[in-house]
Amino acid sequence: MIKSEERLMGAGIYVLSLFFPILAPLIIWLIKKDESSFIDYHGKEYFNFFISYFVYSIVAGILTIVIIGIFLLWALGIAALIFSIIAAVRAYEGKEYQFPWIFRLIK
Repeated sequence: MIKSEERLMGAGIYVLSLFFPILAPLIIWLIKKDESSFIDYHGKEYFNFFISYFVYSIVAGILTIVIIGIFLLWALGIAALIFSIIAAVRAYEGKEYQFPWIFRLIK
């Protein structure tokens, strides 16, 4: 059974990522990953999400030359916000959440 503290820290990874995209999730993950497999899972999932959406943003940034990139950047921002909120809710419920459309580089 997943403890309340673990659920809160797992959700905190996603909520704090809205304000401090790298630093806050990294601190939580590095401090708690050895103590909790649940937090370790959500930390890895978040950083896979971050890396994937960073790559997508670079591609969309390049595509701004042909105008479509502007719309892609907006869509990526909205998708990232929505998926982060969903992931935070699922983590708080004690469930694992897999982001759609990401590369799983950190295993």
